Amino acid sequence: MSTSPSPHTPAQVMKALALPVRLEALNFLMSSGPATSSTIARAIGESPSNCSYHLRALLRVGLVEDAESPSARERLWKASVTGVRSSGSSAGPEEAQSAADLSAAVLQLDQRLARNYLANREQLGREWQEAEAISSYALRASPSETRQLLKDIDALIRPFIAPLRTEAPTDAEIVQLSLQAFLKSAATTPPNPTRTPS
Repeated sequence: MSTSPSPHTPAQVMKALALPVRLEALNFLMSSGPATSSTIARAIGESPSNCSYHLRALLRVGLVEDAESPSARERLWKASVTGVRSSGSSAGPEEAQSAADLSAAVLQLDQRLARNYLANREQLGREWQEAEAISSYALRASPSETRQLLKDIDALIRPFIAPLRTEAPTDAEIVQLSLQAFLKSAATTPPNPTRTPS
């Protein structure tokens, strides 16, 4: 079965994805491939009915689509994108807010995955422990240099993206890689308090 998504704007796409459960469902499909809502629900700790509801919302904005299913009784979902990125630049306040909400949801998911990993890392073999990296850097770069650096990093990462990699070593697993780049002074300066009229 195939369903065409409705016309959508970047703001609508980001708004639809800014709920953590939807981001997790999409993340699962991008890394693990086509799956039923029951399989996704078990993986992300949701009920199948709730998961189906959120998958239909992602379908409406074109982030997931129906996959060919061997059984007419089971609906298979697949990701129609290979990654998620919210941009700081926007066409207006609605898109800016949607981008901020999506970025917050991405950070929330990344932090939860990192905490879960640290809680379970001792159960891993030494090979995977030695391959891990949780790093932070303070760079001195211009806006154009930062954009180019991110473009170069993306070019290095892209051949390893799970849905795109058709041939991988037999010991390959799904590895979570997150990247953030922002002006540090904006992150260390508290926001201006809201002034109330006197």
